[in-house]
Amino acid sequence: MIAAMAEPVATVARIRENLCRVILGKTAVIDLLLAGLLSGGHILLEDIPGVGKTTLAKALALSVGGTLSRIQFTPALLP
Repeated sequence: MIAAMAEPVATVARIRENLCRVILGKTAVIDLLLAGLLSGGHILLEDIPGVGKTTLAKALALSVGGTLSRIQFTPALLP
């Protein structure tokens, strides 16, 4: 039973390591992102502009062989 769990745990660890190389200093955000991914939920990244949200999402998509869909909302662009 434990040997069967070793491979998925190692895979998640490699994904986390990849993301930590791309985005420095955001390990808590990366852990929450992986928790959302593993639970099958949706993930909304909110933060100030320029902190790497899109880069993090792209890195996650590349790490898991997925695609990225992005919705941009900028209040400054509203009429």
